[in-house]
Amino acid sequence: MPTRILIVGGGGREHALAWKLAAEPGVNEVVVAPGGAGIAAEPRVRVVDIPVRSIGAIVDLARSRAVELVVVGPEDPLADGLVDALIEARIPVFGPSRAASAIEWSKAFCHEVAAAAGVRMAGSEVCGSRAAAEFAIARFAADGTGFVVKEDGLAAGKGVTVFGPGETAEGLAPALLDDLYADAMAHRRLLVEERLYGPEASVIAICDGERAIALPAARDHKRLGDDDAGPNTGGMGAYSPLPDLDESEVDRIVAEIHLPILRELARRGSPFRGFLYAGLILTADGPALLECNARLGDPEAQVIMPLLGGALGPVLLAAAQGGVPADLAGRLPVLPGSAVGIVLAGAGYPTDRSVGVAISGIEEARRRGALVFHAGTSQSGDGWVTNGGRILTVVGRGPDLTTARAVAESGAEAISFAGSQRRHDIGLTTAVTLHPAAALAR
Repeated sequence: MPTRILIVGGGGREHALAWKLAAEPGVNEVVVAPGGAGIAAEPRVRVVDIPVRSIGAIVDLARSRAVELVVVGPEDPLADGLVDALIEARIPVFGPSRAASAIEWSKAFCHEVAAAAGVRMAGSEVCGSRAAAEFAIARFAADGTGFVVKEDGLAAGKGVTVFGPGETAEGLAPALLDDLYADAMAHRRLLVEERLYGPEASVIAICDGERAIALPAARDHKRLGDDDAGPNTGGMGAYSPLPDLDESEVDRIVAEIHLPILRELARRGSPFRGFLYAGLILTADGPALLECNARLGDPEAQVIMPLLGGALGPVLLAAAQGGVPADLAGRLPVLPGSAVGIVLAGAGYPTDRSVGVAISGIEEARRRGALVFHAGTSQSGDGWVTNGGRILTVVGRGPDLTTARAVAESGAEAISFAGSQRRHDIGLTTAVTLHPAAALAR
């Protein structure tokens, strides 16, 4: 068991990780950078205000605190090469190198790796110019089933535009391409994909470069409003496990998607050690890969962490060192029951932040049995105020999905702040399965 752990990040995902790891036997301290006041309130957790992209400062922090494991939460420091810098400093780190994390920050690379590994994805075309993009859009729009346009790179959840069945590109794609190609020197690439239909699922595995240990499958609700209405967001809630994806199917997904991708990345000289997130769509012809992320999902982490039945720290350390125990390869022990997480977002989200608005009811939500993970809050005197887009994730646990939903709903109802936005259908499978799902950025 690593006794001193550093978590890089400061959102709801990192709060859930800190909550889980700090409660494990043998852990003396969990440091979170930059963290936040809500995360700092957890026992044995300390926060240090260092930005996630300050690579040198994070390496120095890890050295000064003599941490035995670093866990990287968000995608930006992975793409910046933080893991490479920590490895060079001989500090154990759970997270992929910059080269391996390209599976997330380059959608074209993800398609290339998947094709080489024999993993099914949506048909796509990589476009290096406006003319090529216009030609590909016309080709994919021709069959009338819809198509998806993605920026090839990290775009903070705003790099995907979905076109519905029968929807033409006229009037929409030109404006999109105007924005993308406004700078003629930018050399931006675009992916145009066929649109697939079915419920989405997130299957995340702990990987050591060769082996993969599955976490409980989860489902994220991406749209802002009930019944999947409104704009795409970073995620308005999630639940786990999934009634339409049992453990044997999760095992099959890991065998047919995660492991082939791991083998292909290792063959290319970039072994993947970290959370490999497979964003899937469960089509009538079986699961298809929409995208890979090189990290835990948010808000999936907030519903997965409370379901884990064993210590996570030793597994992450073993994976960081390239040696997941053989008896764990496959799946982590999971507690019985379900978890449902409801995101409370600020006014104007997903385009604007909410700052300085008083929040009430957090303790009441906890008294009602909910967990409350902070994502965008600050302290003001004795109280909490908003400081972000997604403010809190309220998580309910129970012996079944219905009970977990009821606890999460009760907790969410207890919390209020001016302009609060949330969905009321998280965990209702019809909110996803009755509406066509498409490749949405995380």
